[in-house]
Amino acid sequence: MTPASTLGRYFSLRFFTTIMSVFLAIVGMVYVFDFVEMLRRSNGMPGITAGFIAVLSLLRTPSVAEQILPFCVLFGTMAAFLDLSRKFELIVARAAGVSVWQFVVPPIGIALLIGVLSVALFNPLSAVMKQRADAIETHLFGGNGQPRGDTTLWIRQTSVDGEAILRAARSLNSGTLLTSVTAYVYEPNGRFEERVHAERATLLPGVWELQNAEIVAPGEEARQVGTYLLATDLSPDRLAENFLTPDSVPFWSLPRLRRESDQAGLDSTGFRLQYQTLLARPLLLVAMVLIAAAFSLRVFRFGGIAQTIGGGIAAGFLLYLASKMVGDFGTSGVLSIPVAAWSPAVVGTLLGALALLQQEDG
Repeated sequence: MTPASTLGRYFSLRFFTTIMSVFLAIVGMVYVFDFVEMLRRSNGMPGITAGFIAVLSLLRTPSVAEQILPFCVLFGTMAAFLDLSRKFELIVARAAGVSVWQFVVPPIGIALLIGVLSVALFNPLSAVMKQRADAIETHLFGGNGQPRGDTTLWIRQTSVDGEAILRAARSLNSGTLLTSVTAYVYEPNGRFEERVHAERATLLPGVWELQNAEIVAPGEEARQVGTYLLATDLSPDRLAENFLTPDSVPFWSLPRLRRESDQAGLDSTGFRLQYQTLLARPLLLVAMVLIAAAFSLRVFRFGGIAQTIGGGIAAGFLLYLASKMVGDFGTSGVLSIPVAAWSPAVVGTLLGALALLQQEDG
């Protein structure tokens, strides 16, 4: 066992312990604040106890924890470096010939490990808990499950009778109830068959039931029917999945939902962006480590502790805000999905490494 490996394990344990301590402390505060807010919102509701609200807040907290994870890595890494410097451990390591890159490697490894575990294990658990929390909130406080800003819904489906494209002015109950519906029906060979306009459509097992429908076929006069049945391969559960917000979908289910959304004619941009963002998370955490190192390693060498720590925190916040802004550009189509998801992590990592190269001599 070499001294370098022993020192690496020691630093790794210190960084992991500090980051997890910061993470648990911040998540605990988030839980308390959310619990108090949910108590306020549910005040006066019959049958709602504090224990029930405590469970609801517990279901909501992991999704918030995912959002604050980069800050926990930033704060934890800075705290660990400052503590090691305060106790002169970094100074002794430098005197022993250990370069800055050698004691930056352990926190980078820890950040990568945390990032991979958060995506592969914590995110699926968080997404399932968020789905459950959203369902409880909808039951308690109302809401139809339709994303804000939705006006028109398009669904493309394929069934035993051929392909059909449905256009609805509004959707309710996670898309299983449509109003002001127009269906363009095609034969199995791809030939246009007829257009059906109805006041509303309800998804039943294996079929759409269109009520008060008007049917217009090429070369025929329009005719009215009370009920029109349109075969479908969509199920209520499968259609409801397309109305989930991307952050409430487990990482391993995102590729499938993206494909199903494309097949149904729904916008899959959110799912594709969320998938790429999660893939880029380990690199984003590495960027946070490098930013923390660039600011906290020079504190005891050049003075200005408060200003330098504040600069590191500000740099981390700017990187996080930039990732959100670039993500919005990706959602709107201004940037491609891979660029929107990966560019903040890549740029942050390069800038952090460049800052270290400029201020450290080895």
